[in-house]
Amino acid sequence: QVQLVESGGGLVQTGGSLRVSCAGSGRTFSTYYMGWFRQAPGKEREFVAAISRTGDWTTYTNSVKGRFTISRDNAKNTVYLQMNSLKPEDTAVYYCAADRIGTCTVVTGVDFWGQGTQVTVSS
Repeated sequence: QVQLVESGGGLVQTGGSLRVSCAGSGRTFSTYYMGWFRQAPGKEREFVAAISRTGDWTTYTNSVKGRFTISRDNAKNTVYLQMNSLKPEDTAVYYCAADRIGTCTVVTGVDFWGQGTQVTVSS
């Protein structure tokens, strides 16, 4: 199994940047598609970005395309989400996720979740 721990959240002004990290444990980290989801107050958890096992494929939800970049370093068992041009609408708890079968793009397919890290964008 995989344990996931997020870090790097915080408070940033509109237009600013932030990079959140997810450190995974386990020898099988590289066999999982990894992703990021977020959940704002009063809203359901939503998909943000995902990356393939090797990192050669990525996908993003439309609202973050061109602003966010997902990456991974399997040697470090770590996945990252670089967030640029942040907007108040990006404010949410960001969750790291691992999917052993699918592409880590839907909540129902996630096998392991991190504890979440708060990202707040001031208006």
